[in-house]
Amino acid sequence: MLLKTTFILFLSIVFFPTPNIQAEDWPQWRGTNRDAIWDEDGIVEAIPEAGLKVKWRAEISGGYAGPAVVGNRVYVTDYIRESGDARNGPGTINQLQGTERVLCLDSSSGEIIWKHEYDCPYLISYPAGPRATPTVDGNRVYTYGAEGHLFCFERLIGEVLWSKQMRDSYKAKTPIWGFSSHPLVHGQTLYCLVGGKNSVVVALNKLSGEEEWTALSASEPGYAPPSMIEAAGTQQLIIWDADKLNSLNPDTGDVYWSHPLKPDYGMSIMAPQKSGDYLFASGIGDVGAVFKLNQERPAAEVVWRGNNRSAVYCSNSTPFLTEETIFGNDCRSGALIAVNLKDGQRLWTDFAATTGGRPLNHGTAFIVRHQEKYFLFNETGDLITATLTRDRYEETGRDHLLEPTNNAFNRNVVWTHPAFANGHCFVRNDKEIICVSLKASDYGKSAD
Repeated sequence: MLLKTTFILFLSIVFFPTPNIQAEDWPQWRGTNRDAIWDEDGIVEAIPEAGLKVKWRAEISGGYAGPAVVGNRVYVTDYIRESGDARNGPGTINQLQGTERVLCLDSSSGEIIWKHEYDCPYLISYPAGPRATPTVDGNRVYTYGAEGHLFCFERLIGEVLWSKQMRDSYKAKTPIWGFSSHPLVHGQTLYCLVGGKNSVVVALNKLSGEEEWTALSASEPGYAPPSMIEAAGTQQLIIWDADKLNSLNPDTGDVYWSHPLKPDYGMSIMAPQKSGDYLFASGIGDVGAVFKLNQERPAAEVVWRGNNRSAVYCSNSTPFLTEETIFGNDCRSGALIAVNLKDGQRLWTDFAATTGGRPLNHGTAFIVRHQEKYFLFNETGDLITATLTRDRYEETGRDHLLEPTNNAFNRNVVWTHPAFANGHCFVRNDKEIICVSLKASDYGKSAD
């Protein structure tokens, strides 16, 4: 068996070499560079009035984890519940029995190429399924389950190269809303948010899974994914735990700087976003700030902190930053809000993109920029094309892609980040994953 596996891995390396990830792939959460920018040419300028063409639909089970797409393969995770009450409630912890799965699908048909499944009891709130989008790096794909199961697979055949139960390995407690932060690969290292004493963040060798270092302690690990930025000519690993925003040396875990930033309920969720010399993070409880990054040494200072009349306080989705503006979903009102980056003043507020027109807690739309326009996928299952400026939100097209199959605050929602790859949009709910064409040529338009 070992010889067979070794031979198959040899063939996959020789005949299917490590892919050079192109802009048309979507190898991880928020795309190639985790910046929610999709630059592929030949894409529709606006969603046609007649709607988008569905290329395929494939059955799937529960989960919030978005898909990753590389070449002709789609990677996604889900949960098959066998027993237990899965009703959602902000303070409800659900005890379920079931199976987490990792699925590799053919991107042209939705057919399963390989799958891996494992028994996984849940003791979490909002227990639909896994939260973290798979991360593809070369010939490997990394997945992180809601109860802390970390896997490294050979991406073409699904062979498990190594795995760890991170919760148990680091004596951590599963966060109430599950392990949610998307694993980050940088160089030869895989970074994961875990928890426990001195192990809020854990750095592993991406090839072997061996520990390189651990760092930080906090009241809770939070949910924000690790982020890598560069400032003062230095790579900095940004970790936002439930108490503070931290900058670490990615090679050692040593702390460069740290500032208090404590959202309510341990809900540090969005990935802190950098624009020029500025870094923004915010969360529930009107907790948010912009920091000025020092350009001579790794350090930061507070430029402004928000209040209940300024800024935007993000929860389920990470905002999009331009040179001057923050576009984000406000967790209290549910609105899409534009904010001036330099001082936190609100420029406009709109509900059409998120909830369909009215204030609702945690109204959600995932924002991706494509050249001069934006795609937004919202909690009602609509994909939208729009123009976002400092002056206004201007919608140019909308199509209802999926039914909202989950429930939150007495309304139906779909809270999952789509993937944009190879001229298509891939997105899932708790029953199906679909692929729709965004190629201009499929709608009788020029691909130029």
